[in-house]
Amino acid sequence: MPLDRYGSDVLTTDWRAPARGRAREVPAEIGQVVEEVTTDWCGEVVAIDRDLDTLTLEDRRQKRRTFPLGPGFLLEGKPVILTRPVRPGAPPQPTRTASGSIAVRGAQARVARASRIFVEGRHDAELVEKVWGDDLRIEGVVVEYLGGVDDLADHLRDFRPGPQRRVGVLVDHLVPGSKESRIAQGIARSPIGKHVLVVGHPFIDIWQAVRPDRLGIKRWPEVPRSIDWKTGTCQQLGWPHRDQADIARAWKHVLGRVGSFADLEPALLGRVEELIDFVTQD
Repeated sequence: MPLDRYGSDVLTTDWRAPARGRAREVPAEIGQVVEEVTTDWCGEVVAIDRDLDTLTLEDRRQKRRTFPLGPGFLLEGKPVILTRPVRPGAPPQPTRTASGSIAVRGAQARVARASRIFVEGRHDAELVEKVWGDDLRIEGVVVEYLGGVDDLADHLRDFRPGPQRRVGVLVDHLVPGSKESRIAQGIARSPIGKHVLVVGHPFIDIWQAVRPDRLGIKRWPEVPRSIDWKTGTCQQLGWPHRDQADIARAWKHVLGRVGSFADLEPALLGRVEELIDFVTQD
């Protein structure tokens, strides 16, 4: 056969196939050594964040960079699409609730009491629910969020607290001289004050009630007052912070690190327990 100086017919093969082959999906795992193709950053996978869908690579100089999960990686020289790790099997049922109380299996939620616990925002309510939710359902206590403490007096006026309609209020940044402390003092002096308990924690935002070591940081960042605290915190920690969707994902990440009361600061634990005791008193 004479030599074909122009090569074989390209139509008899998949001429569109990449030289390295097509990318396949591979679950990311700690210890994998991969290369990010757009930056040529090669390193070992040392951390995977399921909430933010990111992984952290450490190169041979022990420098680290974080990349989003997905396409654009090489594993053993082959293109891969890194996906979330496969979740392990379900753990055995705990014998205690997240708050440390003895778990009551199969118990029905109690009919809601007239008394309520008010918290400032949605994140506060979600954190209280995650740690104390089982206890609150057994006790029949409903948690409502206010959207801010400035209108607390109006909410209480509409609710009409009384001996059988107690209200416990959890306030952020309740420190001497603050706006929050003046509001609390005014309510305590009012005619309904004996049926309302306002307590608070010293943190600027409920995020800070989560122990920083649970997030792999030494302390929460200090954010100038001219910058929104959540936005500034995400910026300093290197998390996405362009819009409210980024902030929501960051909070999901923070909340995901909370499994029980042991992941929270004592300054919050005592205050929530105090509120539950107050609104469940006969």
